[in-house]
Amino acid sequence: MERTRNGFPRTATTLGVLPATHSIAELSRARWDVIVVGAGHNALVCAAYLARAGKQVLVLEARERVGGACTMREVWPGFRISPCAYLVGLLHDRVTRELDLAAYGYEWIPAESGLFIPFDDGTSIQLWEDEAKCEDEVRRLAPGDLKGFRAFSSTKSRLRDRLRPAGDGDLWIGAAPTHEQILRRLGDDHEARKMLFEWSMVECLEHYFQDERLQAAYMGQGVIGTNASPHDPGTASIHFHHQSGRLGGQPGMWGYVKGGMGMVSFILCDIARDLGATVLTSTPVARITPGASVELEGGEVIHAPVIVSGADPRVTLRLLGDHADSGWKERVLAVPQVGCTVKLNVALKELPSFTSRPGTFMPHHKGQVNTPLTKEEWLSSHRVSQTGRLPGRLWTELYFHSAHDATIAPAGVHTMSVFAQYVPHTFATGTWDDHREEVRSLALASIGRYCDNFPGAVIDSEVLGPPDIEREVGLTGGQIFQGECLPEFMWERRLTPRTPMPGLYLCGAATYPGGSVIGINGFNAAMEVLRPTK
Repeated sequence: MERTRNGFPRTATTLGVLPATHSIAELSRARWDVIVVGAGHNALVCAAYLARAGKQVLVLEARERVGGACTMREVWPGFRISPCAYLVGLLHDRVTRELDLAAYGYEWIPAESGLFIPFDDGTSIQLWEDEAKCEDEVRRLAPGDLKGFRAFSSTKSRLRDRLRPAGDGDLWIGAAPTHEQILRRLGDDHEARKMLFEWSMVECLEHYFQDERLQAAYMGQGVIGTNASPHDPGTASIHFHHQSGRLGGQPGMWGYVKGGMGMVSFILCDIARDLGATVLTSTPVARITPGASVELEGGEVIHAPVIVSGADPRVTLRLLGDHADSGWKERVLAVPQVGCTVKLNVALKELPSFTSRPGTFMPHHKGQVNTPLTKEEWLSSHRVSQTGRLPGRLWTELYFHSAHDATIAPAGVHTMSVFAQYVPHTFATGTWDDHREEVRSLALASIGRYCDNFPGAVIDSEVLGPPDIEREVGLTGGQIFQGECLPEFMWERRLTPRTPMPGLYLCGAATYPGGSVIGINGFNAAMEVLRPTK
């Protein structure tokens, strides 16, 4: 069995399921400086930094494997799939560099093919990461929008450079900036201000593009994981959030992690343990007493003066019980946390052949694929889902990890991860189990309308609705970012790592700077724990 530098079995060898290394009695007798509740990627980052600073750190994960939403399991024999996290793009360079993830085997492959969108009229566009190739595609599809495309890209670039410049000055590090601090950075750049704080995705796209197809190509990028319509104010900021990274020094780049996305968390677990943290799985916490202890489901009590919760804030509220500060509780409950996303893990005989660009192993299979909706369909689909019913079509985003990495599927077959909206969290009649086959058929049909080999290419599929995500990953409401990321819930309005309860901190996606596989949330929490108090 492969082992880490300090002799621990590598977390990846067991897909995040850790063997018991200590009895509960031993844990209760030991002296701990910090207990981290949960072992998602941010919690593991936090634990690693605290252990590196010399703290005695205990990480307790309720589920059988580490990683939270960024984990990996064998859905079918030989198919290793992450249930919720698909690509890496916002993982902070400071975390990867300072914790030396590369030395533990972290590798990623650029998704240089960008975003491919087939349209109902038989045309298509591939929005390459390469600027010249992307402009060629825009020129071919909508030549009148080339100037607008350049302006659209320029606004995102200016936002990124002013808010998240390379090197020093990145506003993601440390305390969240105020609205006024952000405005000072943006100056009189009115388009940047509107994209960050005001525009709906529809308004944004109509500002830059005339061609309805080019608008449709980007529409879903404004509502990823967001229970809102692209017609709703602030949704353009969701697109910028996902374009604000500098993966490998390449602005806006996303990539596929070698071995699967779960490797990010598995490697972070190896690093945390090598730095001295103790990590246990299948050890659910039932109660948190801030600044004092946690109580396990079996009634055992483990003491520490600092508790860091990687659980989402509503779970943390439940664990706190009467210890929760009333003002903080109101703030937590004010953030919507109802998921609208369904995820499908799919085993394929071959990759989908899109009728607009036929072939089962084409350049677009190495990026992402969106199946679009019209503006009217976006509006009606969101409204219908809010009434507990399924819309007529789903917007889908598709990822083909096996096109880059043959190790995550048996020879000769492929994986497809599907991220789709909108679905109800709760159906008007019946349960998710009652509607699962209907959802499966709807999702595959929404993809198949653009393909000539669907659903025949499908070997098997797994459907995870919001309640399934809540149960499998522990995210309340199945909301993948631990709460909405629209502007009214971002920046200084995001929850802070330090809570009003002395000795209690948060480190998950509910904290600034928000959701996705970022890691800096865990870093910021660790720095806050280590910050001297007056």
